[in-house]
Amino acid sequence: MPKFRRSSRAARVLVPGAVTVVLLAGCAQGSGGTAAATGATTPAATSPTAGPPTPGSPVTVTPGPKGTVAPGTLLVTDFGADTVTFVDPARGSTGSVKVGTAPYGLVVGEDGRAWVATAEGVAVVDTASRERLALIPYRTDTGPVTTGEYRGGGMGIALAPDGRRVYVGVNVPGGNGTLEVVDTAALRVTDVVPVGRRPFDVDVSRDGTEVYATNHDSFDVTVAAAGTLEPRRIEVAPYGTEGGLGSWLKPHYTAVRPSDGKLLLPFEGERLAVVDPGTGRTTIEPMTANTHQHGATVTADGTLLAVGTGPIDPDVDEGPSLTVRTPGGAERVYPLEGPHENVAVSGDGRTAYVTGGFTRDGYWDGLSVVDLATGDTHRLAAGSRPLGIAVL
Repeated sequence: MPKFRRSSRAARVLVPGAVTVVLLAGCAQGSGGTAAATGATTPAATSPTAGPPTPGSPVTVTPGPKGTVAPGTLLVTDFGADTVTFVDPARGSTGSVKVGTAPYGLVVGEDGRAWVATAEGVAVVDTASRERLALIPYRTDTGPVTTGEYRGGGMGIALAPDGRRVYVGVNVPGGNGTLEVVDTAALRVTDVVPVGRRPFDVDVSRDGTEVYATNHDSFDVTVAAAGTLEPRRIEVAPYGTEGGLGSWLKPHYTAVRPSDGKLLLPFEGERLAVVDPGTGRTTIEPMTANTHQHGATVTADGTLLAVGTGPIDPDVDEGPSLTVRTPGGAERVYPLEGPHENVAVSGDGRTAYVTGGFTRDGYWDGLSVVDLATGDTHRLAAGSRPLGIAVL
């Protein structure tokens, strides 16, 4: 394990000598991993035109009937394959659709179309017919198409409330990323916005007027007005930025609080950064899980769910978990078996589904299903290294 310098139990920063070790280990990032092995370190660049969308052949493996989607069906991105998988919460996988290399995030609109961020472009999937309708290429030059934790291409993705635009964070190995804007009617990229390094997550304000890209390796969130797309940077680094690319203490995922539009970013099961995107000010609230946190989502009543992937340092940190935090700050921590990445909540708010894909080693092919009333948890086989998840 990497070694840390501590001013307290909560302040963990990599010493410079440990950076190389951590870059090989995973989440601390850098230029390692599969994508770096290709030598693709070209800075972000855009072509003059997006080019026409690539039509997708309907590649499906669907033993069940097409044309309908059972309420509560889950859809997960298979980061370990080139598919998305439909999951029945009671019995597991019910079929997969080919979308493109190493799919990461996804979002589903009210029309039933899923938008999937892959290494090659944004795939459009009809969830009723279980067909890929299109693969929309990126404008950003991300180098050769690869797989693995540091691959180039789409990561976080979000849909405007009116359904007219999709926003996708595009990772450029070795450089700053971009936020690409997709016209959902024309099925093409219309704008490209510069953002920070490795945009893990993308979110939209509830009124659709702002877009937020959470940039893992530059310790920041890029805020862009939906109208002008003018970007501005807000640093989010409650532990500081010492260690740079070798630090573990960076932002991963963001949830937009329904009550006031502030951004909620959990760090290490110890600190919740609450960011006002209007003023750029950040306040810090204590958390209790004491574990390295990744995925986050928030329910309509303001309840935050944050995924704990496990310890950075097993001597002081706790294991994997799911934190459920009320709007008033009370927390319940549900232990999990093994690393996880992201989380979604059932329509009735009673069940959480936590993906086992994980961006680092230690992932597994399935979901943990958590009864939020009793704490009962069981595993469900689903997909291949599932990362992103949505409830249909």
